[in-house]
Amino acid sequence: MVLARSKITAQGQISVPYAIRKKLGLGPGSVLEWEDENGQIVVKRSVRYTSEDIHSAIFATEPEPRTLAELKEGIAEDIRDRHAKH
Repeated sequence: MVLARSKITAQGQISVPYAIRKKLGLGPGSVLEWEDENGQIVVKRSVRYTSEDIHSAIFATEPEPRTLAELKEGIAEDIRDRHAKH
């Protein structure tokens, strides 16, 4: 089903129809991404960060493995620090 149509200018520019701008929440300065999905061109509103970007930023490095004794000592130390009289 065709939602809207655009015409390409001699300079290769198009106008995004109002219904599409409204549906995608586009305004001045918005960025669109053009993707080839199995031979069909899909236009999407660009987002600043993808979920892969966020995941790699959060989990960039693996934590160092610790022994059970080290984990228990860390927990005990945290409890002492939280309940210490200041």
